[in-house]
Amino acid sequence: MCRKEFQIPPEGLDGLQHHFFVQQLVDVRKASSEEFDEVACEVCQEENDEDVDSVPLATAYCVNCSQKLCEQCVRPHRRWKGGAHLVKPLVAEVEQELIQLRASACDKHPDKQVELYCCDCDENICLMCSAVKHRSHNSLEIPEAADSFRPGIDADAKKVLASINSAHRQMEISRQDAAEVRVKVDDTKKLIVSTGDQLKRSVDNQISDLMMELESVTSESDKQASSVEETYQLALVSMESFHTYSRELLDKGRPSDVTRAACQLDDRANELLNDDATAVKYRPPHVTFTPADVTRLNLIGKVTVTSASQQGRPM
Repeated sequence: MCRKEFQIPPEGLDGLQHHFFVQQLVDVRKASSEEFDEVACEVCQEENDEDVDSVPLATAYCVNCSQKLCEQCVRPHRRWKGGAHLVKPLVAEVEQELIQLRASACDKHPDKQVELYCCDCDENICLMCSAVKHRSHNSLEIPEAADSFRPGIDADAKKVLASINSAHRQMEISRQDAAEVRVKVDDTKKLIVSTGDQLKRSVDNQISDLMMELESVTSESDKQASSVEETYQLALVSMESFHTYSRELLDKGRPSDVTRAACQLDDRANELLNDDATAVKYRPPHVTFTPADVTRLNLIGKVTVTSASQQGRPM
């Protein structure tokens, strides 16, 4: 997402901060994209590894356990001591529906659901957290906090989208300018050759020197244009990635997902907007050829190269 290097924690990749929203999308996608016509009961399959043929087919899906179950295994889930689980017929579940049904567990108390957002600590908390470590902190109900964050995220996403469009425009301008430079150089080469053909062999060395100079101009121009385009491409990847993720979060995320990501997304948006890739511009050189006055010693002429800034050309 941010395309930055980071330090892997001592406990390995498992020590990285868990991204609830992305993990949830992955789980739901997996659950909703599989073919359920001939799926074995996951519980029975674990208990009958040796006799796979005797495992009954799954007929339902437990949202709480994320398991596909046969009719016999479904029964205890419907009469669970702590409260009945949400069991749905085993069909291609609608992704948005499952996202809304999945509960968010508290980071500190996995058996509790987050219900509040601590404004002082910028984190989602459960009621136990609120009573113990966040007692004197300012907190809001998660839906209320999410509603307050949504306009900011949406505004940042729109600003980044505007920067994306601007970068696309500047990149296209740079491509056109670079192409015009190449065309102008090619035309200049033809004029030089045409002028040189009218002269005797004594001017061949001058022609060679001028051609090398123009080749250098083309090479330097293409190198600069390529560098500018690479800068735009890298900036676009980061901004498009941010914008896609922001829209996915706003369209499919729960309030708790929005509150978890809001501050980091705002910081990232500001970072992307402050790092204005369009400030890097391709400045094409201006190439002209002045034919020589054959009555003078300089029989070929000279190439004049000026940059865009020297011409006072707006970019």
